[in-house]
Amino acid sequence: MPGTVFTPALEGLKLVRDKNGKILTKRFLEICKDILPVLDKFEGAMALAKEDIDGNISRLESTYKSNPTEFNYLYKMVKSSSCADSLLWLTRAMDFLVELFRNLLQHPNWSMAQACSDSYGKTLKKWHGPGARSVFTEVMNHAPDRKKFMDIIGGDVKGDAEKFCNTFTAILKENHNFLASIGKDNLKAQ
Repeated sequence: MPGTVFTPALEGLKLVRDKNGKILTKRFLEICKDILPVLDKFEGAMALAKEDIDGNISRLESTYKSNPTEFNYLYKMVKSSSCADSLLWLTRAMDFLVELFRNLLQHPNWSMAQACSDSYGKTLKKWHGPGARSVFTEVMNHAPDRKKFMDIIGGDVKGDAEKFCNTFTAILKENHNFLASIGKDNLKAQ
């Protein structure tokens, strides 16, 4: 089954929680990794963002691998280690991607730059300082052509994108609630 760029992440979302509803660390990180290839379709414009996201995944994954039994559950791992900032920035980056997919679905006449800019304004902008904002503005100026991007990500992705956005948003919101409960949801970049 070839599926869409969202298919691996959707499959992972079915397995992200244990029978008691707790988020499994390895599964959550796999979902984030599964959605990263979409950034490759930006023809290099999102290379820096992808590198940052990948770094946060790697830090969390390294902590998980140091003791997979102890760190099987995402929030237990974050409470027991020093990786809360990595989860925070990874969650924020995933918020941006989800919002971007929503914009592409809900605003078919918007350019990629407009969809990216709106998504950035709703998710990351308030957490970035002037330097990061300036870099992101430059990235948005190099966003690929919308039609070309949609053609590259493949076929009729609307249903899978909607499903991904709706399902993953609940997990991201839960992450934010958890991070707020430990005083880690207000960190700003310089």
